[in-house]
Amino acid sequence: MSQPAQLRTPEVDALLRVLASLDDEDEIFALLEDLFTIREIKETSQRLSVAKHLAEGKSYSAIEDITGASATTIARVSKCLSYGAGGYQAALKVLSEDDSPVQ
Repeated sequence: MSQPAQLRTPEVDALLRVLASLDDEDEIFALLEDLFTIREIKETSQRLSVAKHLAEGKSYSAIEDITGASATTIARVSKCLSYGAGGYQAALKVLSEDDSPVQ
């Protein structure tokens, strides 16, 4: 069984249903605060910011300066943008439609 198939458990599906049903940013933030550590929230948001800058064509060194992300993190996000499941592209589409600022 592939890693993504192993990860897609009933518990993960329940989390997906919860996330998909919440449309209030404050409720979602409260859930994130309860589910994740502050560090995990910061690191996850940083990756989204890295994805945005990569999609804009910025260099790794510029992204490091802007976001504080390591070259390893930037490379990992870049690999996901090129060969991943499409999650970053979906998120970036939401942000571009929303015109939400991401550093």
